[in-house]
Parts: sequence; C-alpha cells; structure tokens
Amino acid sequence: MYQRMSAVALLAVLNAGCATIESTPAPVSVPAAIETGPNESLALVTPAQGVQIYECRASTNRPGTYEWAFVAPDADLFDQKGNKIGRHYAGPHWELADGSKIVASVKARADAPQADAIPWLLLSARSVGPAGSLSKVSSIQRTNTVGGLAPRNGCSQATAGKPARVHYSAHYYFFSNGK
Repeated sequence: MYQRMSAVALLAVLNAGCATIESTPAPVSVPAAIETGPNESLALVTPAQGVQIYECRASTNRPGTYEWAFVAPDADLFDQKGNKIGRHYAGPHWELADGSKIVASVKARADAPQADAIPWLLLSARSVGPAGSLSKVSSIQRTNTVGGLAPRNGCSQATAGKPARVHYSAHYYFFSNGK
C-alpha cells in the first residue's frame, strides 16, 4: 500500500532553498518499503533523462539460454527549469556540476505503478567527492519512472555481448540526515 510522504519531507519540498531549483515537483506517494528515515530531510530533487544499459549474456540460472543483464545507467540530471546540472552513471554515481559526487547501493525496491517501467528504489548513499550539494546526502529515492526495462527479446547466442540502451526517465529525491 502506498503511503504519503512524511510531513518533514513535504515541508522540505515546500521550503527547499537550493539555488538550482526554482520549484520542485509535487511530492509523490511512495510505498512504505522505500520511505526514508524519520530524521532525513529533502535536500534536492532532480528529473533525469537517459538510458539503462543492458548486455546480452548467457543466463546464470538457465544453462543454454541468454538474457539481458543490467550494466549501468547513463542519464543527465536537470534542475526544474530544464538546465543540465549533473549526471548519473555506473557505480551507481550521481555527480553535480559543483563537483559533489555520491555513490549508492540499493536498500529497497518497489514495483513502479506503470507495468512497463523500472522499479522505484530507496538507495543508501555516501559522498565520494568534494563538498557540495550532494556531500551530505544519505539516501535517494528513485520515483516516477518511465521506461527503462530490459528488452523482452533479441538476446541469443548470436547476439551475446551486444548492448541495448533503453530510454528511461525518473525523478531522484536526495535526502540528508543533517550530518
């Protein structure tokens, strides 16, 4: 069941003072599995446009068959005016134009409301770059996903090793715990 975003996060969205954001998208209801911690507050919201990269590989679970395996994201991050402010790439990393960079790992996932979209995620994050807008980020929510799922066909022994770049879009909500 989808839960409403916490009052703290809602207030943070309404009061966000980040210079790169003129206005933020409306808060989205998220499944309980990907809710952030009660001490975290919203620091930044970025729409993203890009691709999810997959590679055709021999299946590890079904010998003699082939399947699309996720490799990495490759997306641009934007402010609410549509200006590019950073990128999202293998690691997974998020890096902004101010030089700040984080790496994250999946903590929880939930099916996207749209059947043909990649899952919504909650990720644990840590800074791996200089001080900046992302340096205090402790978690990330990926929501509002469109597209990005692995191709349904076209993977076989004849196409092993071939990549597929599947368009996706999402919103990334960056939260900090005040450290």
